[in-house]
Amino acid sequence: MASQTQPLPPAAEGFALGLGLTNECNLACAFCYRDPTRTDRLNLEQVSGVMQALPVRSVNLGTGENGMHPEFTSMLGYLRGRDVKLTITSNGHSIAVLADAEVAAFADVEFSIDYPTRAEQDAQRGAGNWDLVQQQAARCRRLGVSVTFIAVMMKSNYDRLAEIAAIALQYDAPLRINVYQSVQSDEYALDYEEYWHGFETLLAQTDVIAIGEPLLRAMAGLPARRGGCGRSTVRVSPRARVQPCVYWPETGAPLETLIEAGAGIVETAPFAAARSLPAACEPCAFRESCHGGCAGRRRLLGQLDQPDPYCPLLRGETRRIIPHMATARDLPKLESACTTVVIARG
Repeated sequence: MASQTQPLPPAAEGFALGLGLTNECNLACAFCYRDPTRTDRLNLEQVSGVMQALPVRSVNLGTGENGMHPEFTSMLGYLRGRDVKLTITSNGHSIAVLADAEVAAFADVEFSIDYPTRAEQDAQRGAGNWDLVQQQAARCRRLGVSVTFIAVMMKSNYDRLAEIAAIALQYDAPLRINVYQSVQSDEYALDYEEYWHGFETLLAQTDVIAIGEPLLRAMAGLPARRGGCGRSTVRVSPRARVQPCVYWPETGAPLETLIEAGAGIVETAPFAAARSLPAACEPCAFRESCHGGCAGRRRLLGQLDQPDPYCPLLRGETRRIIPHMATARDLPKLESACTTVVIARG
């Protein structure tokens, strides 16, 4: 059935831009969404073109391990000169290769950690990764740079995320959670009960800074977000393709489309699809806050015109969530993705 597209809010505050400078990585995590079969890199001219074409409020460097790009420091130097909040998501390597002054350019550094013990983290990501993350997180804090830990919520860790949040608290850091998306494989995908048990367990033991995961937001009784995928976020992949969501299954439009369209990129078909409302969700009381659930997940499943499969209403259930809200923090990625940010209770 046909779906409706949510109207666009004003973009006066600018876009949250995700840049994947490279898809190279020093690790080979089985659950990663990047394409490991080829090497792709953006160049400085492309990055500059994007920054000039779009009104940008924040930039996150993600996808691969950006420190492996041979021009990483020169690109970072360019971005430091722009009036944007700059963040990076790293396994520790990209921070280790930078000088202190370069690290200090970041408004926030996100470190990936998916397990609460050294043995489990290193078994999944590679020997020494746990210690590298701890060392570089401590270094960032010494430099006065805020730190966020980020975990992928998946079948192998969904009930242990609060333990990771407790580790993050050692650095006065929140934990940001993204639900695993089956980009390359469904091996780590959560089933319905794991998804809800994971979030219910996590929120029972932590305080909430932000909830972007649409279904969770709806069950918590929170209003619709101002931004999000298809509205105020733009992703540029290392292949120089433009996407509304980092998990969007198509390769995306050529970068030239963004350069020509500027902020009008959100009027193109993939961005409109990312904010579409399934027809079955039109009468739902939660339609404004949920809007059909995660569009990226629906698209990956080939069910963009259907409600999110984790929706409890599809099963005749309600999973009411009563979050304990934490003191607000100014984190650049709060409105940029279907992500949830919590902090352990001290």
